[in-house]
Amino acid sequence: MSSNVSLNVLTEGWTLACPDAGAEEETRKFIVDVIFDTAFSAVPVVQLGLSGFDIDQRDSARLILKAECISEYGFQATITTWAGSRVYAAEFNWLAIGP
Repeated sequence: MSSNVSLNVLTEGWTLACPDAGAEEETRKFIVDVIFDTAFSAVPVVQLGLSGFDIDQRDSARLILKAECISEYGFQATITTWAGSRVYAAEFNWLAIGP
């Protein structure tokens, strides 16, 4: 099973476009729940691939994408960046393989 996920400033709860003043050494993250169309019979292996992003040119392109809390029903994709970075959009593909 696979799909593509696009997130941006219009996504409800998106907080990665507005850095926190005075917290340049901290990290920020955005978590999105991905639900499988059909449940697996056991926990699948999930691979993520970053396919695009839009980051303000005055910032370094620091972006980490992880699959967490994987279950038979879905997973959480966590996008992490530094506090000073302005991330306007991120796009990734996912692939889940299992029984």
